[in-house]
Amino acid sequence: MKWTTTVIVVAVALAALALTVAVALLVRLVRARRDLRRAGLPTGPRWIFWGAVLYFLLPTDLLPDPVYLDDIGVLLLALRSMRGSLDGPNRHESSL
Repeated sequence: MKWTTTVIVVAVALAALALTVAVALLVRLVRARRDLRRAGLPTGPRWIFWGAVLYFLLPTDLLPDPVYLDDIGVLLLALRSMRGSLDGPNRHESSL
């Protein structure tokens, strides 16, 4: 194989891995929101959840789509904010 072909194969493999991670985070975000709603717990502002989902699905990104690092970051921040709304009441109770 030529050097260029090797670089292209590695780049495609890394892009596929990044896409897999981003899709897994999106699924995790949707499941976390669903589980929190079923439990009757707050899920944080709705715009954070829907904004993260739209950012992942829309073709306009900060970085080109083969590089999913920005999508992964947005999804992780949304998961963290939802988790923070879950941890909020527990932190208050543990301090009593």
